[in-house]
Amino acid sequence: MNWTDERVEKLKKLWSEGLSASQIAAQLGGVSRNAVIGKVHRLNLPGRAKAGSAPASARTPKRTPTAPRAPSFTPRVATRTVARPAGATMIHEEMEVEGVEETRYVAKSNVVVPISRRLGLTELTERTCKWPVGDPLKDDFHFCGGESPDSSPYCTYHQRLAYQPVAERRKAR
Repeated sequence: MNWTDERVEKLKKLWSEGLSASQIAAQLGGVSRNAVIGKVHRLNLPGRAKAGSAPASARTPKRTPTAPRAPSFTPRVATRTVARPAGATMIHEEMEVEGVEETRYVAKSNVVVPISRRLGLTELTERTCKWPVGDPLKDDFHFCGGESPDSSPYCTYHQRLAYQPVAERRKAR
């Protein structure tokens, strides 16, 4: 289907009258609704006027959005409903709940942190600590490199960090 000058003018006229793309396609014949919409966009026609509505200039202007208000802080309140016997009134209880629970780690006072030998990956051996230190994507990334006893991958200090006794793991939960 070719868009002749005559068909384009009819499209413009029907569009300005507020007809839908489907109605225009039916009046033009031999063209789909999507073809009408595509041609309207290619012609950069203004938004379709609503049938039976006031012209765009007579409409009331749209409200400008106001800046969102900052939410005020209110403590969270938990609500609990208690089961009651038949015929009794409902009991409604409110209680305040703290939003964040702070936990602190207290290091043992007798722990000695070994000095890292700052070894690269190619410098590690069977007897060096392979504990990674820092961000692998940064230039200062390295491995501890301290002496590791027996066949362990870590030095004594990093073994304590890596391996927790079962009793301590159960307490932490």
